[in-house]
Amino acid sequence: MKVVFDTNVLIAAFLTEGLCARLLARARKRQFLLVACPFILQEFEDVLTKRFLATRGEAREALELLSEAVEAVVHPTEHVAGLCRDADDDNILTCVLAADADYLVTGDLDLLELRRFGRAQIVLPRDFEMIFAD
Repeated sequence: MKVVFDTNVLIAAFLTEGLCARLLARARKRQFLLVACPFILQEFEDVLTKRFLATRGEAREALELLSEAVEAVVHPTEHVAGLCRDADDDNILTCVLAADADYLVTGDLDLLELRRFGRAQIVLPRDFEMIFAD
């Protein structure tokens, strides 16, 4: 199963020891295939440095740790535009499309409202966690 984590899920995974961190640990154990794209990786780094005031070195270290969980980085050739109010959300959907993902895991209400995009179900982290039996 191929899964894209929205940037907000990745940030939560690094800043808290809660559900999102557990989901990232599942990705590291290859319980599913986590897919990212350059936009998500760059946004992750930008949020860490600009909003949470991480140093560039700390952000790079976080990216290295994230790379252990990411199975593949896709480089979209088709772009989604104008579907969401926020162009950044369109970039997330572009990644979902390029990854041919089964799930988009997000806390973003605008994305959750869509429920599906392509073949991907758009779900909250807690709903994605419920897929796993343990």
